[in-house]
Amino acid sequence: MSSAGSGQSRVAALAGVAIVLHLVTAVGYVALHHGAGRTAASLRSATAAPVPSTATVTAILQRRSRAVLAHDRAAFLATVDPSAQAFRAGQETLFDNLTKIPLATWRESLADTRAAAAADDGWTARLTLTYRLRGFDAADVAYTQYLTFGRRKDAGWFVSGDGSTHGLRDDPQIWDGGGLTVIHGRRSLVIGEDGAAVGDGTGTADASETRTAELRDIARRLDTGVGLVSDVVGDRWSREVVALAPATEQEAEELVGDVRNLGDIAALATVSGAAGDPEHGADRVIITPTAFDRLNGLGRHVVLTHELVHVAMGGARDSRTPMWLIEGLADYVGYKKAGVSTRAAARELAAQLASGDVPAAPPGRSAFSGSGERLSAAYEEAWLACRMIAERYGEGRLVRLYRTAASEPGDAGDPRIEDRALRSVLGIGSSEFAAQWRAYLRKELT
Repeated sequence: MSSAGSGQSRVAALAGVAIVLHLVTAVGYVALHHGAGRTAASLRSATAAPVPSTATVTAILQRRSRAVLAHDRAAFLATVDPSAQAFRAGQETLFDNLTKIPLATWRESLADTRAAAAADDGWTARLTLTYRLRGFDAADVAYTQYLTFGRRKDAGWFVSGDGSTHGLRDDPQIWDGGGLTVIHGRRSLVIGEDGAAVGDGTGTADASETRTAELRDIARRLDTGVGLVSDVVGDRWSREVVALAPATEQEAEELVGDVRNLGDIAALATVSGAAGDPEHGADRVIITPTAFDRLNGLGRHVVLTHELVHVAMGGARDSRTPMWLIEGLADYVGYKKAGVSTRAAARELAAQLASGDVPAAPPGRSAFSGSGERLSAAYEEAWLACRMIAERYGEGRLVRLYRTAASEPGDAGDPRIEDRALRSVLGIGSSEFAAQWRAYLRKELT
């Protein structure tokens, strides 16, 4: 997983605040956790619990799947043990959340006929859950979950719990938590968790209206951003986006999977349900409330447009394109019509140049894994590299350079990828390009 974002000066300029923030955007290069937690092979299988047949479990899962697609709440809850009150309450919330989401497919199935855990509380199975969002996902998204099956003497088999009591962890999904608000934009789907404020017993209606307004604003900005991105990169992408807006930073971190601290990152493009293979799965934009809430309207415009570029260009799946192109193009489009001055958006880099520290070449991949002012400067360097290309060679060549680099053979960080792409599209090698870029930095910032 790689994550990075723009730095202090950009957030200060965009948020209009005196406090210092660090990261506001990022791109993730790994699917969400798939089958995190212990595997069936590593778990001790006890014999205390009765064991349901494969046919019995499959029948229950099929009933649940049909009920979700049919919005049949009674049929879904009929599969849940009525005596497991806490678990049943969570299943009620889950079902209600799923009815708000435009599901084209939903299927729960056994991933392994062996027990993931068997104990006095029941027989726990590892499942594969696949779904597809209507109008947004080109293929099914798959993730792992665990359900425990118990038998009641008077009524047969039910779903009685999950795998948490055995240390088994589902792949996190936003609908597994609290209640959801789902906003359908023209080109966007925003799935937002309502948050604790909505259910705390004080100002419930006002809190709900405020949250809905926030999510509508995100959808509106994404809809606008789709057009802005397509104006630069073209229409060779779905021109649709799904954004997930969890209520807390911790929940955002769980959805992303491998980013351990999102406190300074306002949004992140990632791939969901790819089972560890970023070439597959579905693009998602994760919005982190802590940093995103601090941004003003201009900042939110830049951040969301930036993430849309990653969706359009496959940035979360890309391990070959130089990182300065991946992040620089995203910033170029994000800033293009934002009206932010060069010096305001490149404050750290300007200070670096003023001290006589002129970078030799656009930043490498490792520069985007740091923090603080140096990380901010890396983003500013990447942005100005892409802006220079657009001004000198045209936007069309900038986009073609990106796509050419993405298609080049080689491993991540191989400098020959950059050099071959530059020679193919701009007619110059890496050394000459770096010299042009250094001259451009001096002209713009000194």
